[in-house]
Amino acid sequence: MHAVKVELGERSYEILIGAGLEKLGEEMGKLRVGAKVAVVSNPTVLRLYGKTVFASLKAAGFTCMPVEVPDGEQYKTLDWANAIFTALLINTFDRRSPLVALGGGVIGDLTGFAAASYMRGVPFVQVPTTLLAMVDSSVGGKTGVNHPMGKNMIGAFYQPRLVLMDLDALKTLPKEELLSGMAEVIKYGVIWDRELFDFLEKNREKILNLEEGPLGHIIRRSCEIKADVVNKDEREGGLRAILNFGHTVGHAVETLSDYRIRHGEAVAIGMVYAAKLAHRAGLCDARVPERIENLISAYGLPASLSVMKPRPTVAQFMDTIQVDKKAEAGKVRFVLPTKIGGVVITREWGERQLQELLAE
Repeated sequence: MHAVKVELGERSYEILIGAGLEKLGEEMGKLRVGAKVAVVSNPTVLRLYGKTVFASLKAAGFTCMPVEVPDGEQYKTLDWANAIFTALLINTFDRRSPLVALGGGVIGDLTGFAAASYMRGVPFVQVPTTLLAMVDSSVGGKTGVNHPMGKNMIGAFYQPRLVLMDLDALKTLPKEELLSGMAEVIKYGVIWDRELFDFLEKNREKILNLEEGPLGHIIRRSCEIKADVVNKDEREGGLRAILNFGHTVGHAVETLSDYRIRHGEAVAIGMVYAAKLAHRAGLCDARVPERIENLISAYGLPASLSVMKPRPTVAQFMDTIQVDKKAEAGKVRFVLPTKIGGVVITREWGERQLQELLAE
């Protein structure tokens, strides 16, 4: 087991990588929270891991209540947040009663938002079971729900008390979900760590075969990078915006596909278009978008808008990109690579150049 610390003063917490689910109760017992626990999850994850999680919590003296949310991005809404609130109120949960998010990014975001809002804030613990949630959404305190006009438009910065990752959960993950998570790992290589990017190029087969050493390395390194960024800029006042590389076009892809395209797949597409935009703007040489696109394709991820059927118009893309929480005074921030391992955050990007790329 490896521990990565997110250093945020009194809101600091540990990411336990490689801890078994049977350790959850023991680790939560160290947090000094209430004895009544709500475990928010979806039917598939509860069937696979509910028994182990509940047994661990009960052995540590907790009383458990499952809260079941259907599986899918379309359920990350205020309506389902309200369903969680109702379950908590009916069962008289108080402000010391913790919520456990057991599942992928949708469950983590929704549970975190519910925890931030219920009684103005109750403890919550992230137990991610997908690669994407492990390397991205479970760490850093971004919580939220979607609106029909845009992804994650309603939410809060609210840090978990603990993140516990059992890497064995990845063995039951559908291949397409594993690949979706790889997009966020590739992102860290582009924005921060050229050596990680090189490692991903050289160890593709080992990683996709879930070999413990290479897999643990990329998860740990991704968490270290995100923790480092969040330590320096918790609420995205500056540096943390680099974590949005690929997300500007990516969120538009998700919204316009009614979330039929997975988050990681959409981010993969967004990274390719951002890299090409950077090259056309003269920020990087042609080798940068070429390497990014090649690595994305090597991991079986989509690299163009051709996967969208029917394909939205350029005008629809541009309108959707403008409805973005990163926009200020009508101008969207783009994260654009200057090299493998470095990016810039800019509002000075060519609208016509992006329109041309989207039209190709």
